[in-house]
Amino acid sequence: WSLSLTTGSCGGGPTPTPTPACPPLTQGFDNVTALPGAGWFTQNNSSPVGSNSWFQGNDVVFASQSGAPTSYIGANYNSTGSVGTISNWLLTPTLTLQNGATMTFWSRIPSGTVYPDRLQVRMSTSGTSTNVGTAATDVGDFTTVLLEINPNLTTSAYPQVWTQFTATISGVPTPTTGRLAFRYFVTNGGLNGANSNFIGIDTFQYNPICGPTGTPTPTPSPTPTASSSNGPAAARMSSKGCAQAATNASKVRRRSRDAYC
Repeated sequence: WSLSLTTGSCGGGPTPTPTPACPPLTQGFDNVTALPGAGWFTQNNSSPVGSNSWFQGNDVVFASQSGAPTSYIGANYNSTGSVGTISNWLLTPTLTLQNGATMTFWSRIPSGTVYPDRLQVRMSTSGTSTNVGTAATDVGDFTTVLLEINPNLTTSAYPQVWTQFTATISGVPTPTTGRLAFRYFVTNGGLNGANSNFIGIDTFQYNPICGPTGTPTPTPSPTPTASSSNGPAAARMSSKGCAQAATNASKVRRRSRDAYC
């Protein structure tokens, strides 16, 4: 006896390989209290540590870039005491980092402010690590600066309207597990310091590169870009109560408490 096999295909040609889906990680900061449950992490290493860490946006100071008026995340001079060094960290969930991946976000400070602020974007390629050290000058595993807004603490370098910033990952040739971090970092800050007032961050997005996850590889180099927006979203909600607004206020406004009551 004999056995013969006949093979064939339907459709007249090979089946195309689908492109892997790589959905971005987005965060609009509608509810800051829900961030830990979504994998975000905060730690305030300011010296001395103040009464505030990161908080829900305050539309009395300025409204959000997108969404409801308070749907952004803020930090201010109350991160430290009367006078001190602010080092207040906000870490993203664990990400797959690789050359060409981009992170975008919007940020601003209050209009007319005379107190300089600074924001760093840092990167760790140490897996799920949240190690940012414990002292105000520590950076832990977040040794790579991808982007820095107002590094010299001048009064004009931090935008006073919502502005989009972009950092592109480089120096990470294979897919690598790690995190990105916002560090609100201001020397001589606090209520009676020469620096620090109020910053807002909104509409975060991380755009990964398709592919499998890998193991940590070292030190990317920064490639930041920026573009401007005309201002906040038009939606409006009721303002916060006087006590909360004063705590999460701009320093200029806090010195005139009647603006909140």
